[in-house]
Amino acid sequence: MLLKVEEINTYLGKSHILQGVSLTVEKGCITTLLGRNGVGKSTTLQSIMGLTPPKSGAILFKGKETIGLKTYEICRLGVGYVPEERRIFPHLTVRQNLMVGLQPKQKVGDPWTIDKVYAWFPALSKRDGQKGGNLSGGEQQMLTIGRTLMGNPELLLVDEPSEGLAPSLVDLVINLLREINAKGSTILLVEHALDVALSLADKAFIMSKGKVVFKGSAQELGADELLRKRYLEV
Repeated sequence: MLLKVEEINTYLGKSHILQGVSLTVEKGCITTLLGRNGVGKSTTLQSIMGLTPPKSGAILFKGKETIGLKTYEICRLGVGYVPEERRIFPHLTVRQNLMVGLQPKQKVGDPWTIDKVYAWFPALSKRDGQKGGNLSGGEQQMLTIGRTLMGNPELLLVDEPSEGLAPSLVDLVINLLREINAKGSTILLVEHALDVALSLADKAFIMSKGKVVFKGSAQELGADELLRKRYLEV
């Protein structure tokens, strides 16, 4: 088990957002976290990254407790995060944004490089010297993914990677996530498009009102129409 989240309770101000959330992510798998808007999916990823630290519970990455660590310390353990808001550096160039993602003193057999990122996202190569703030939304999404990959994460947390992308870019992102997983990275994916999530995932969790209400295989979820209607359909 690469990641184990146990009974975490996270608050934003006085609002109790995550209410005893537990989930597991097995090494080498793609796990998807699903649910309607506002149920706590993004907060779960942010809690794992230390951005919204839980008030109680435990988060274990490779058996090590991470609650109480700074976000950069969690990154150095081998956790990468692609936020929904993208959070690029608008005044840095595309290349400089990618360089920010490098982790010091890493020993990786086949590390991600700028050339590898550009091979996947040729549009970024053409904008190498341009400021991040001048990119389109789709290009910024590519840049965010590329920057995270530059850290060669063992576990990749991805929040809504297909949001706002043209269909051709969605296909590109799906293929990239498959490739990343095939090369050994484990992925925890939050994705609003159920077809995208089920096409990628081995295992699925569903959240509702700050709690996990389903855990099982992606195949089980795909076969359970009543479950999907109850918790996922608008």
